[in-house]
Amino acid sequence: MFIFVLRRIGAAVVLIFVVSLVSFLLTRLSPGDPARAILGISATEEQIAAKRSELGLDQNILASYFEWLRHAVTGDLGNSWFTNQSVAASIGTRLPVTLSITVAAVVLAGVVGIGLGLWAAARRGPVDSAIQPFAVLGFAIPNFIVAIVLITVFAINLRLLPATGWVDPSDDPGAWARSMTLPVVALAVAATAAVAQQTRNAAIATLQQDYIRTLRGRGLGNSSVYLRHVLRNSAPVALTVLSLQFVGLLSGAVVIEYMFALPGIGALTASAAAQQDQPVVQGAVITVVIAVVLVNLLMDLAYAWLNPKVRS
Repeated sequence: MFIFVLRRIGAAVVLIFVVSLVSFLLTRLSPGDPARAILGISATEEQIAAKRSELGLDQNILASYFEWLRHAVTGDLGNSWFTNQSVAASIGTRLPVTLSITVAAVVLAGVVGIGLGLWAAARRGPVDSAIQPFAVLGFAIPNFIVAIVLITVFAINLRLLPATGWVDPSDDPGAWARSMTLPVVALAVAATAAVAQQTRNAAIATLQQDYIRTLRGRGLGNSSVYLRHVLRNSAPVALTVLSLQFVGLLSGAVVIEYMFALPGIGALTASAAAQQDQPVVQGAVITVVIAVVLVNLLMDLAYAWLNPKVRS
């Protein structure tokens, strides 16, 4: 198990390095001139050249990357070119918002999706038939359409939940939960459909195994069969789907944060990209990559715990 963990950590470090290099090159080589965007159209060529030198845009790209990397490993992601605020501080204030709705959506998708999948595999019939169109609709409908429907029904018509805004949980936990409800549900619908479909397929395949019939023949109750054997053998599939969905939910959070006016890292990245604020974009990208790598590492460890054969 220790060697397995070391291999996963080594692969994670390599992945973070490669993604940080590629994202740095792409942001640096993207069209546009940040120096001109900062100074405005009335700036002279001499002023623009001086600003480019100040920002390091006239240096070798690889030299600039390794200079950024040298500071980044210590937690210094630089300052915004437009606001001069610390990138790490800006991300630190916005990351909890994005992680809150994303992690809550993953947990909701896991609990509801696994429950629906096991229920469909156990009951079959109408329940199983209902899972299929639900999965198709969950995949097909974009999360912003789901968000519009939720806002229209629960915020505008019924006035049960707020349509926009974010409340810090330390100020008012109840208001924070209410402000999270609609964004989390909007994010979780597609992930729930994916988890339910894959869990259902894995559970049906497990129920057809000979050892399940043997356990039932020995008088083991349905609750023990499903909780101790079917769920355990279906869980790796659900974990794999959830780890993939986490990546999609982080990207989908950009749209959801915009629609619900949430001050998350997605909104920060979108505004920074529009301004060509490369330190903020680079810092946001590497932060999201680290979050994804950590979640995938935890999923790998959970998978190895459930399936010992993976460790070798």
